[in-house]
Amino acid sequence: MSAKDAPPPLPDPLLVEVADSHTHLDMQSGTVEEALVKAAAVGVTTVVQVGCDVKGSQWAAETAAAHANVHAAVALHPNEAPRIVLGDPDGWSRQGAREGGGDAALDDALAEIDRLAALPHVRGVGETGLDFFRTGPEGVAAQERSFRAHIEIAKRHGKALVIHDREAHADVLRVLDEEGAPERTVFHCYSGDAEMAEICAAKGYYMSFAGNVTFKNAQPLRDALAVAPLELVLVETDAPFLTPAPFRGRPNAPYLIPVTVRAMAEVRGIGENELAEAIAVNTARAFDY
Repeated sequence: MSAKDAPPPLPDPLLVEVADSHTHLDMQSGTVEEALVKAAAVGVTTVVQVGCDVKGSQWAAETAAAHANVHAAVALHPNEAPRIVLGDPDGWSRQGAREGGGDAALDDALAEIDRLAALPHVRGVGETGLDFFRTGPEGVAAQERSFRAHIEIAKRHGKALVIHDREAHADVLRVLDEEGAPERTVFHCYSGDAEMAEICAAKGYYMSFAGNVTFKNAQPLRDALAVAPLELVLVETDAPFLTPAPFRGRPNAPYLIPVTVRAMAEVRGIGENELAEAIAVNTARAFDY
């Protein structure tokens, strides 16, 4: 194993226990149990396992049912919806190459997300939203239809809405306004600037910051974190992606949350314990556990 593929070392433990508000344990190496033990050793005692497609959402629900400190969120990722409708000839997603199934196939997939969202250990509907980075104009209609359906599912079941917003800020905010956002809405891997953070704050949306807040080129994210109300701030890994500096490019996992928490505390000009306490309370409130 090259140094680049090697898991980063365990950081010093946080003294106040926190939650990783967004992780993909199914995409990480090792078992769920190993990941949870490693995370708990540094004060990360709760994780939200997030589904991106039907299979991943079923797995998230099963995993949350089996572990008291794992909560599930279920959804079709914004990039998954167009693949269901139009097909995925490249097999870019984990399902391999697929034929398009049209709107009927999307309806079937949404019906399964709706069924899973009713389960008690499923605490969120997401990650859903819009992604104009990876999906071209031909996929926008399927993405938006799927996003609107997820908003309705979240509201009907009283679950948090977990948003994936990539290069689509104005449209995500527009759809939330048009549909009426659920009571608890989380911008996962918050990617807006300070101006957008003020809009989110006014609407009571949670902003969850990932390891990319530590990247050199991420000053707009740090500016957003600086103005976000403390009671709306969460932390996440989005593991195995977005590993915080100085480990960027190596595999991410929930046990690396302390690295991001410490960087965030520095941006806010507060102690890590104070930030960790706020994050712990906020995540439990956002996901109602």
